[in-house]
Amino acid sequence: MNNIAIKGDKPTREKFLPYGRQCIDQDDIDAVVSVLKGDFLTTGPMSDKLEKKVAEYVGAKYAVSISNGTAALHAACYAAGIKEGDEVIVPAMTFAASANCVLYCGGTPVFADINPETYNIDVNDIERKITDKTKAIIPVHFTGQAVDLDPILELAKKHNLIVIEDAAHALGTKYKGKHVGSISDMTEFSFHPVKTVTTGEGGMITTNSKELYDKLMLFRTHCITRDKDVIINKEEGPWYYEQLGLGYNYRITDIQCALGLSQMNKLDSFIARRKELVNMYNRELSKIDGVIIQKEEEFSDTSRHLYIMKLDLEKFNVTRREIFEALLAENIGVNVHYLPVYLHPYYQELGYEKGLCPNAEELYNSMITLPLHPNMTDEDFSDVVKAVTKVLDYYRK
Repeated sequence: MNNIAIKGDKPTREKFLPYGRQCIDQDDIDAVVSVLKGDFLTTGPMSDKLEKKVAEYVGAKYAVSISNGTAALHAACYAAGIKEGDEVIVPAMTFAASANCVLYCGGTPVFADINPETYNIDVNDIERKITDKTKAIIPVHFTGQAVDLDPILELAKKHNLIVIEDAAHALGTKYKGKHVGSISDMTEFSFHPVKTVTTGEGGMITTNSKELYDKLMLFRTHCITRDKDVIINKEEGPWYYEQLGLGYNYRITDIQCALGLSQMNKLDSFIARRKELVNMYNRELSKIDGVIIQKEEEFSDTSRHLYIMKLDLEKFNVTRREIFEALLAENIGVNVHYLPVYLHPYYQELGYEKGLCPNAEELYNSMITLPLHPNMTDEDFSDVVKAVTKVLDYYRK
């Protein structure tokens, strides 16, 4: 079968439609240019302004801007005190950074399976995998849909664990009426270009703990400080600073933060368009035999980052790969999110084995990510549905 020209037809679209992309307007450009013409390109006032903006939006007491989402997760694990011998429970279905951050601190990721309908971490599997070595849980709000946090927080309280929410997908999502980012010990956000708002690269950690906030602020600047309340040698002059631990240069620039501030002004409109597109997808794709729609939990008011179409492959006479390649040939920028982390060669070399989380593996083998971003027009959306219908009908048994 020829994926490049199904039935000899022309592709559904002439121009390629990416699965995700930034949405930049003149206000964003003007904000960045203003910083470029100013006095500070980094370590200026814009980082503080973006932190206040995000903290106020999600309802957290503190926010720490940082160079990217992965760095934010690393910083959170550092602040949580993760070290060699500690175990941290993470979902198998996530980007590798959700587990890598544990390894950076010397800890051991323990992978929990997912709910096969919502694709979020299975709370029951979390409980099964808690041991006397468990130090923290990193639930991921996969695709932007909120994890059921209350039972996770109950487990954390029972076993004296720290909860670090990976909300890289979920800026703007609410759990039972409260913004993600205001609930657990720490929450990480990503500002990568495919996320809801962007700073190019960048991230943020929110917390309600002054102690954790202070650790995070130190960590992103080599653990170097001029704060006279915490330095050891208080007799030196006003030039003096000290390194109090081993931190990293995880600062974010004023250029990036200016873009982020401008983007935050449009966050609610971005979310509204994403919700509209998700509702349209759900309505149209639910009519197609062989397509399974991700279950939406009532407790989650979701700012959706990814739209995943799960396939009942028993209905088709080809593999997921052939369907994927056929959609690409229709100029639809599909993707797959994600390979379960422990199936990466690096993790296999660490001793993790296939079969560890069967629900996550089954989802990986049957899912395709469809385009979803605020730039999408109704015509773009129609093209995606047309292409999906065309390809699935052609390969249907």
